[in-house]
Amino acid sequence: MKKITTPFTTKITESLCAGEQILLSGEIFTGRDAAHKRMTELLYSGLPLPFDINRQVIYYAGPCPAPQGRVIGSIGPTTSSRMDSYAPQLIQRGLRVMIGKGSRSKAVIDAIREHSGLYLAAVGGAGALLSLCVKSAELIAFEDLGAEAVYKLTIHEMPLIVAIDCKGKNIYNRN
Repeated sequence: MKKITTPFTTKITESLCAGEQILLSGEIFTGRDAAHKRMTELLYSGLPLPFDINRQVIYYAGPCPAPQGRVIGSIGPTTSSRMDSYAPQLIQRGLRVMIGKGSRSKAVIDAIREHSGLYLAAVGGAGALLSLCVKSAELIAFEDLGAEAVYKLTIHEMPLIVAIDCKGKNIYNRN
């Protein structure tokens, strides 16, 4: 299993293949559909995003409140196709990697291929276990969205699978 640290470079994304397992460490951001809608609206209005998206990782997750003595509560992946109408615009503006669960649309796969990105799968139903990989969590934007706000997480060795590599190879569609 390869150990990868953010930020992702083109050299790193090009070295990973669909089906490969990795342990990811470093800084990533969370965001679900409500946050993606707001980010897209900001872009269309010519306004800056609340964080620099270039070379970043977005984890499609809405963290639960932290239990006593913990950094964060359960943080399992949400269904990624809910972000498919927003993802190509963000990828075009520099988003490098997305983490979630489930298959992606042709438009997202094409954008991943065109911009040397990756889509990583996290194991659904394992949110409590994945939360143990989170070493810090900071609210970054859209506090009014609650669990759907954008958080910056520092993670250590989060287990993930390369679901779609930068060549468009895809564990969900082996054709």
